[in-house]
Amino acid sequence: MGGAGRSLPRRVDTVVVGAGAAGSVIAARLTEDPAQEVLLVESGPDYPDPALLPRDLAHGYRNSLRRHDWKLRHRPTSQQVRFPLPRGRVVGGSSAVNTCIALRGQPEDYDEWAARGLPEWTWEACLPAFRRLERDLDFPDAPFHGDAGPLPLQRPPPSSWVTWQAAFVEACREVGFPDAPDTNAPGAAGVGPHAFNRIGTRRISAAEAWLTPEVRARPGLRIAAETHVVRVETTAGRATGVTVRHQGQLVRVEARRVVLCAGAIHTPGVLLRSGIGPRADLDRLAIPVVRDLPAVGARLLDHPGSAIMLTPRWGVAGPDDPVLQTVLRYPGSGAPWGPDMLLQPGSGMAFRTPVVPLVSIMGHVGKPRGTGHIRWTSADPDARPEITSLLLEDPADRRLAVDNMQLAGQLTQTRAMRGLARQVWPAPGVLRDRARTDAWIRRSTDSGYHPCGTVPMGAEDDPDAATDGRGRVRGVEGLVVADASLMPTVPSSNTHLPTLMIGERVGAWLREDTA
Repeated sequence: MGGAGRSLPRRVDTVVVGAGAAGSVIAARLTEDPAQEVLLVESGPDYPDPALLPRDLAHGYRNSLRRHDWKLRHRPTSQQVRFPLPRGRVVGGSSAVNTCIALRGQPEDYDEWAARGLPEWTWEACLPAFRRLERDLDFPDAPFHGDAGPLPLQRPPPSSWVTWQAAFVEACREVGFPDAPDTNAPGAAGVGPHAFNRIGTRRISAAEAWLTPEVRARPGLRIAAETHVVRVETTAGRATGVTVRHQGQLVRVEARRVVLCAGAIHTPGVLLRSGIGPRADLDRLAIPVVRDLPAVGARLLDHPGSAIMLTPRWGVAGPDDPVLQTVLRYPGSGAPWGPDMLLQPGSGMAFRTPVVPLVSIMGHVGKPRGTGHIRWTSADPDARPEITSLLLEDPADRRLAVDNMQLAGQLTQTRAMRGLARQVWPAPGVLRDRARTDAWIRRSTDSGYHPCGTVPMGAEDDPDAATDGRGRVRGVEGLVVADASLMPTVPSSNTHLPTLMIGERVGAWLREDTA
């Protein structure tokens, strides 16, 4: 059955829906067993030859925001209109279009999951999967890093830092932050280089790392690109396959199990179209109820992101500078979270045209308490959902965001950064007043592009959960969720590496379940 092909198989062991971070990992891990037949379904295109990868996917200095995007929009706060919410529509998913930040989060993030009745998700239990997925080129001998995984991680050395990035590091040192050469070390706080899944300028997506030519040649793997899942088919409370739109035709593929890896926005949509979700939503959309699961799409988690913008002095920043190289992690929420807050300088940006260069200092709140929601107004598989993020509605979240942006403003006035750029947004006086900063943030905050938690896992008696601790959908046998939608709370880091870790762990569990 090997490789991509024009026709679809009519029956396989496993259908994996979504070839993003987790889906790529799971398809690769399952087909290590030559007896397993796996169909990996992806709505976007596939580029099996790495040498022919389009530039927007290959060049990892900045996000790809248009050519391979779902064109989603969301409402960040109650005071804003709808903004774009980039999500990758391509084999590799959002791992193929993001800025390649490779942060794990803190041990407390995963111990928090365990404390919610998920004992298999402690930091100690997750660490082997983090090590298994990575090949850390800078710290291969550290006991908490891997040296042989599919995904290479590397940090830009100080000699490569562009002017704005180097000045940011000096500014952080000037106000008293320590150096943090490895921000993936447990408990690491301070300023230092970001870890990236990027080698030079080349983005290494989950597709490039896990769906290698050797993996694609396995007889048990079929990749069906530009194939859109309409719904999961069920009979008597069991998933029996999927109906997809392939080459303009509806095709049903039978399977022993279905694994949803369509991401935090689309996985709950597939479930709803399949009759699995809140009864009120299913009734409103005239979808027959297969399983009433109130948690599906009911709670959207994300990192509230804010930024100050500055016009750099001539020669400080250029259009070819990497957007990101360095980062500051520091504690904001207090015990037990450790360094949950983030600030990072942005270089190489432009407003409207390259004629007006900009630099920035961007931040996010790592452990927000507020939540949003997703709502579908149609059962049409091409319909886009209404995404209401409701960022910073919680006063404690907003207090942390104000602190974060005021610290950013303070850094620009240090000896290291003062004189390199002129702040243009917000007006300089805004950040000197908490009330004005608060008002500005509520009008300007956007997503950190880390949506998660829309099909959360939880203990058997947890009314806010949709799956068990291994991603098995409640009340529907043979149906598993394995992507960022599973996260019961948002990690304090970017969600790419945690999602890969979920793929590694669920993939291992699925391999055990071959009956």
